Amino acid sequence: MGFTPTGSPLKYEIGSTPVSQQPTSAVTSPRTPGVFVVHSDIEQNTSNRSFREILGESPALKDSLNKVQRVAPTDSTVLVLGETGTGKELIARAIHNLSDRCRRPFVRLNCAAIPSDLLESELFGHEKGAFTGALSQRIGRFEIAHTGTLLLDEIGDLPLSLQPKLLRVLQEREFERLGGTHTHQIDVRLVAATHCDLAEMVRRGQFRSDLYYRINVFPIAVPPLRARPEDIPELVWHFVDIYAQRIGRPIDHIPKETMDAFRSYSWPGNIRELQNFIERAVILAANGTLPNPLPQADLIHTERSSEPTTFKESQRALILRVLEECAWIIGGHHGAAEKLGLKRTTLITKMRYFGITRPQPTCDIGRFQEQT
Repeated sequence: MGFTPTGSPLKYEIGSTPVSQQPTSAVTSPRTPGVFVVHSDIEQNTSNRSFREILGESPALKDSLNKVQRVAPTDSTVLVLGETGTGKELIARAIHNLSDRCRRPFVRLNCAAIPSDLLESELFGHEKGAFTGALSQRIGRFEIAHTGTLLLDEIGDLPLSLQPKLLRVLQEREFERLGGTHTHQIDVRLVAATHCDLAEMVRRGQFRSDLYYRINVFPIAVPPLRARPEDIPELVWHFVDIYAQRIGRPIDHIPKETMDAFRSYSWPGNIRELQNFIERAVILAANGTLPNPLPQADLIHTERSSEPTTFKESQRALILRVLEECAWIIGGHHGAAEKLGLKRTTLITKMRYFGITRPQPTCDIGRFQEQT
């Protein structure tokens, strides 16, 4: 028994255009769910407001998308939280596409990709002669995004020295270019995204508390792929269709054991990792059958650790699953403590008892630990 395609995968859509009317074969771009291949950092949206790049119908994903639908029509600042590779930028684009600003610019800036000494100029622009090498005037991202949406990706990497200037722009809606004296008024909707635990960074003095409270108006947690295993078959076929067409190697069968391995794997790299494994599998495929590209050692580890065998292990597994679904947010209205029906301090105590820490370091703050 195996998996064979029964038509174009159903795509979870936000908007007015029925996605089911559009064949998957038409998707040839490498920009796919959760994978950020951006041809230009600055993009003007067309009148098409639907969001066709998020696949899945799992409860965890639908919860995030329902929040997108609620906040998009407002001008409120949104903080998108989630691990690397989960699709935070796609959530930001959905917010823009569903807002009244959809025909205006959508501008993206990755704070981690710009050297800290150039980031101020990237954000606010500079005048000619503002510093050595400033041979001409430069318009910053805030000016370019005027009347539109600005996505500050990986905002946890924003230098402390620059955070007061960003706070002023968000509060006063005005700024001066570097080396300039003229005050510019702007109308920009901000969406910030990060895989960092900003609350923990605030406690460590690595992120300003006033800026954190200013951007944490409406948080949306994007679930990791391991928290939505029911979406994996749909995602697998989606990527298979893309790479089979691109490589010229048709795939019409996925063995059940291969799909089961995909569903049970932990996917630390989330959808981006899944995409890469599917591309590898299509390259290795023969006779129209998709092989299992996962390393055997990872499969053995997954099989051994997937099923808890004691009450203690079951409690630990439940806490881990809810923490992952909440992007490791403990307190607050959308935090793991509320979903588990526990007090925040009780959940922290249980995390210490079970030895639960974040699976990966976040930015440069080390492994997650709750301060005593």
